[in-house]
Amino acid sequence: MEGMHRQGSFDQDGGRKNVHDVLKPLHRSGGAWISTTLGHWQVESDGYSLEQVLFVGPRGGGDYFRVGIFAGIHGDEVAGALAAIRFLDELAARPEIARGYEIYLYPLCNPTGFEDGTRNARSGRDLNREFWLGSREPEVQLLERQIRTLRFDGLISLHADEDSPGLYAFALGSQVTQHVVEPALAAAEKILPRNRDATIDNFVARNGLIRKGYPGMLCAAPEARPRPFEIVFETPHRADLEKQIEANLVFLRHALEQYQQLQAVGQDL
Repeated sequence: MEGMHRQGSFDQDGGRKNVHDVLKPLHRSGGAWISTTLGHWQVESDGYSLEQVLFVGPRGGGDYFRVGIFAGIHGDEVAGALAAIRFLDELAARPEIARGYEIYLYPLCNPTGFEDGTRNARSGRDLNREFWLGSREPEVQLLERQIRTLRFDGLISLHADEDSPGLYAFALGSQVTQHVVEPALAAAEKILPRNRDATIDNFVARNGLIRKGYPGMLCAAPEARPRPFEIVFETPHRADLEKQIEANLVFLRHALEQYQQLQAVGQDL
């Protein structure tokens, strides 16, 4: 099955990455964020865990907005995982980016796939086709539990598309989503080009925006009401890794800023 060959994961310098190396910065917060291990499981003789990081920004004008940022659900899409971890350092240095937010980050949602350098988990399953379908995959069960418990106002998933020549995004859930995504895409487009094809990944697209998802993707619980904003941001997988990371960071900054602004003026569209 796809995803079972163990290739190893590599950073931009060509050095092999492993799960513990990549997640090590999560445990050096200096009090800036709270890192929690949600659960452990075994794959043969190897032990794995799912890590959650909470960063609470300065208080804004009202209640905190709760946003989940998910990366590395496909193990060979390294840029999102590295960007999520780097984003924590940005938040620590510039906490005003997160003003009014509780940000929950899940930097490596598929640790076995990351370690193997494969899209799928070591079980052979594509984890991003397993959500809310009664999956037995431990990563999916742990994430579903958190998504259902925390009832996010927004979910942002970071991905990379092997076949796309440019950036694009799925804008799902709440009506407000497309008004959050467009300015964030425009900002990220200064780093990498946008995919403006009429069809992307077999979906109808307009200016790099797709308004329809697919069964089993990571999203809010089916019963969640009101629906949060749900975004899947895709970088071109073959682009320079550092540019992909920077595009992810720019997108995250602008998406958070835009949602905050829309809520401040009551534009829950």
